[in-house]
Amino acid sequence: MKINGNEIRPGMVIEYDGGLWVAVKAGAVKPGKGPAYNQVELKNLIDGRKLNNRFGSDERVERARIDTKDFQYLYAEGDMLVFMDSETYDQINLSKDFVGDRAAFLQDGMQVMVELHGETPIGFQLPNQVTLEIVEADAVVKGQTQSSSYKPAVLENGLKVMVPPFIKSGERIIVDTADITYVKRAD
Repeated sequence: MKINGNEIRPGMVIEYDGGLWVAVKAGAVKPGKGPAYNQVELKNLIDGRKLNNRFGSDERVERARIDTKDFQYLYAEGDMLVFMDSETYDQINLSKDFVGDRAAFLQDGMQVMVELHGETPIGFQLPNQVTLEIVEADAVVKGQTQSSSYKPAVLENGLKVMVPPFIKSGERIIVDTADITYVKRAD
């Protein structure tokens, strides 16, 4: 669907200059001379390049159609991660580089959302929170609990997180996947 250049807002995905771009920032500019325009900062979804561009109200751009589908994580195979479509049972392979650091949170059978443009995966979303076990936690120093201090702990997936002093090794906690922070003890 075509939209005017002045309708581009942050978060929109557009097809521009032969690629898929997400609008990071957008702001209307009314100069003293000349027509108003929309100053947009774009980020390429495939290679991560950034671009600043001016779009006039008379310029038309194609808004990309993005579908999200539920996939189940199956297993890792070398540098590839294998996922299965929850509806059709088709399998897709995504590189560990595509998933990034968040690959450490993947657990067998975990449901994830994959954003697709046509048949091409362009985005990946984990559940907001996951439950993991603490494999190593520093001992509590006497008097440390008087202030609201946190101590470092190592999770079963190898990531480090700051936890309250009462959390011990072997306990299960809930971790926020977006910013890798402790949320609460798991029941």
